Amino acid sequence: MARLRYNVLHETRYAYARPVSLSRQMLHLTPRETPRQITLEHGVDIDPVPAERRARQDYFGNLVDSFTVSAAHDELVVVADSTVEVIGREVADSPASPSWERVRDRLHQVGPAPLLEPCQFLYASPHIEPLPVLGRYARLDFHRGRPLFEAASALMQRIHRDFEFDPEATTVSTPLETLLKEKRGVCQDFAHFMIGCLRALGLPARYVSGYLLTRPPPGKPRLIGADASHAWVSVFCPGTGWIDFDPTNCVQPDDQHITVGWGRDFSDVTPMRGVILGGGEHTIEVCVTVTPETPADRTTSARTLEPE
Repeated sequence: MARLRYNVLHETRYAYARPVSLSRQMLHLTPRETPRQITLEHGVDIDPVPAERRARQDYFGNLVDSFTVSAAHDELVVVADSTVEVIGREVADSPASPSWERVRDRLHQVGPAPLLEPCQFLYASPHIEPLPVLGRYARLDFHRGRPLFEAASALMQRIHRDFEFDPEATTVSTPLETLLKEKRGVCQDFAHFMIGCLRALGLPARYVSGYLLTRPPPGKPRLIGADASHAWVSVFCPGTGWIDFDPTNCVQPDDQHITVGWGRDFSDVTPMRGVILGGGEHTIEVCVTVTPETPADRTTSARTLEPE
């Protein structure tokens, strides 16, 4: 299996109209170790230098960097620099999976060996309400007796066909019902929508946060969401584990997707969130650069400014 190495530079800059006297922030910027991903190097530079700082794991096992800046400042800059190695998955046209109804029933079964870990991804979360209308949308692909993998793939493909990528159409608080009506949004919206559809059918699905390769392989189309934080979906299948789907690009994530963390929705893995005292109006710039660590690609990466 191929092993690809990437450097990821994630820069966040806040500029405040008035001085901030205290800032407490929490970062989800450390790439996660998985069976197919190794973090070789990682560091986060913060300016001004924090008075307090600590690293920990959150409930879902993601690495979190928390810090407090107590000196007055009118600008806060956070730069995360990571080098990761991603192992390509073994490609299968259609991995064997039971029918989606069997998976649903197994997850809701009370017995001696309940599947507790995936069960926490069955229910509503801050940004995802598994509404009946989402279940009706998903049912067009989840036919009776259809294998879970096949049905989830079909749902991903339909979301990709039905929805248009538009970074101006939504905010993090846009309801899924509005998204379904307008059919425009970004990768975060499409991931939330697909998760909502799956949960509405009683299936466990989680939100994955990460990055995309900035430059596609020769002959491949450029993936939407490159040079920005990206999001996709994992669906649980007993006997197989978590299976990833990217509805924004209509692909199964492979060696071009770099995983930072996962949770119930965006709120569990927000790249940077916190509270401040003072500041007044502020602006934010986020710049993400993903560079393949091979001599041929060192001069081909792009840099873009995107709102977080």
